[in-house]
Amino acid sequence: MKNHPFRKSISSTIIVGVMASVLAGFSATGHAQTDSQNYPSRSVTLVVPFTSGSGSDTIARIISPKLSERWKQAVIVDNRPGASGNLGTDKVAKATPDGLTLLMAIDTITMTPSIYKSLPYDPIRDLAPIARLATASYGIAINNDVPAKDLNSLFALIKSKPGKMNYASPGSGTPHHLSMELLKNLKGLELVHVPYKGLSGAQTDLIGGQVQVMIATFNSLLPFAKAGKIKMLAVTGSKRSDLLPEVPTFLEQGIPEFENLFPWYGVLAPAGTPKEIQSKLYKDFTEVMELEDVKKQLKEQGIFVNLLNADQLSTLMKSDMQRWKNVVTQAHITQD
Repeated sequence: MKNHPFRKSISSTIIVGVMASVLAGFSATGHAQTDSQNYPSRSVTLVVPFTSGSGSDTIARIISPKLSERWKQAVIVDNRPGASGNLGTDKVAKATPDGLTLLMAIDTITMTPSIYKSLPYDPIRDLAPIARLATASYGIAINNDVPAKDLNSLFALIKSKPGKMNYASPGSGTPHHLSMELLKNLKGLELVHVPYKGLSGAQTDLIGGQVQVMIATFNSLLPFAKAGKIKMLAVTGSKRSDLLPEVPTFLEQGIPEFENLFPWYGVLAPAGTPKEIQSKLYKDFTEVMELEDVKKQLKEQGIFVNLLNADQLSTLMKSDMQRWKNVVTQAHITQD
């Protein structure tokens, strides 16, 4: 029997439709591959949610020329301090998920959810972990006019003037703030918190004597301690730093709770960034971090390459969020 024209027309339509679907599939796959292969097609911005001189800023400025050389595109370091890192973090969380706007995060991102009643972003839902890049340590420093030579003499001085001495932080909800509140709670200290809009202002006033005490990342305090502008009394970790070996650990001075207290630094992208681009970012960032000259420069600043992949960083973020929530509760820190 001859083929009916209508039936032939239907068959042709089906075939054309199937072919179009197959070609569309190939096109979509090819487009995804092209996106990752051509990434980045223009300049990349590394958003640092803190001021210059912070650990995340130090890392960004050391690796940005290396990434630029690798990508053949400009890599811009954009400092967006304020609200304990929330301003810069929110900028990235709301950015187009194309891998061209990235967050140079510090573990503050796991603390602010417990401090602020509401955030304009969700660190788990709105951001995609790429890699943890490095870790460092914390130090506690005092103004040179404070008559203390170690932690015990500092504690005695603070207790002799309850509520009369101040401590600085780069803002409420920062590691500097929560770490000092943890120490206050452990030792029964009455100190007045003076939050700043970034690290630079806090450091300047510590040197100038407007505030007397500060806990900060070791690398940010190091140049001022070496220059004799402040006195560093203790460092976190199980052993002293080779960069300032005369400074004892918290552990040596009877505070084991601070042995494993350390900051970490990572890179995150907006949620929804294509997986192919996330994979390329992980590969490129980790390979740059493993360069010997990068490791050397960071080590000189008291920062050490300590890599975790995206899944490991995600797990770390979730566990740290719970850890700091407990600290906030135990230290009775009032939410802003």
